[in-house]
Amino acid sequence: MFFRELNRSKCKTYLTACEKSRKAVLIDPLKEKAERYLAFLAYHSLKLDAVIDTHTHADHRTASFDLKELTGAKVIMHRRAPAPHVDLHVEHGQCVNAGDIEIQVLHTPGHTPDSISLYAGDRVFTGDTLLIRGTGRSDFAGGDAGEEFDSITQKLFRLPDETLVFPAHDYRGNTQSTIGEEKRLNPRVAGRTREEYIELMNHLGLPLPDKIQEVLQPNESALDDDRISFPTLAELNRVRQLTPKEVRILLGDSLPPLILDVREAEEYRGDLGHVS
Repeated sequence: MFFRELNRSKCKTYLTACEKSRKAVLIDPLKEKAERYLAFLAYHSLKLDAVIDTHTHADHRTASFDLKELTGAKVIMHRRAPAPHVDLHVEHGQCVNAGDIEIQVLHTPGHTPDSISLYAGDRVFTGDTLLIRGTGRSDFAGGDAGEEFDSITQKLFRLPDETLVFPAHDYRGNTQSTIGEEKRLNPRVAGRTREEYIELMNHLGLPLPDKIQEVLQPNESALDDDRISFPTLAELNRVRQLTPKEVRILLGDSLPPLILDVREAEEYRGDLGHVS
């Protein structure tokens, strides 16, 4: 397996490719680095087969849709990802193949509802769910500290201890860890109960990422237009956080709202249910 980390910064992008077929997969590409990725692919005679975003990013623009347009590569995200124009919506346990490489999808929500980790042989790409000696924040709209703890302890920590860990972010200059090391040494998880983890994550008091509004809307809409008038974060939250109870109240009004269900057919028929 051909493997590279392509931008050694706080935001990580990884490339893995089949040496036989020369098919490549890019994981979490940055929009401003798109030309560099294309040059790297050309230099190593690789064909970009797929681009995978491990979640909807709030701190940088994704290059997935630019690379799709330029190379014809398919864009892959979890079923709960809000962005349109995703070619393949994946579920937990599903596999993505590129030549001889097989990547297993692990649904690891908590940082965002659509967060996934990607298990490929001796390594796992953990997105923003599990970081090196840390974990992803869970205070964005749709985040859930309890779900994140479950994702880490019940899915990622069940992988072999020697599994290499490659996160989507690192702020201390680290490049990789292992599942075993994170079990023992990760200060946010090691020795903590689920309740203690939730208490910790709910009181981190972290500032919002720079330009979160400008980043979130294009990543969720696949639009690239500097003329867009971005809603405030409060407006985004109002749209994204309507509880089932609130929906039932609205449906009981004399003039109920129109509810447009835009899920795909297999999602509609699934076991999650739907509003009548």
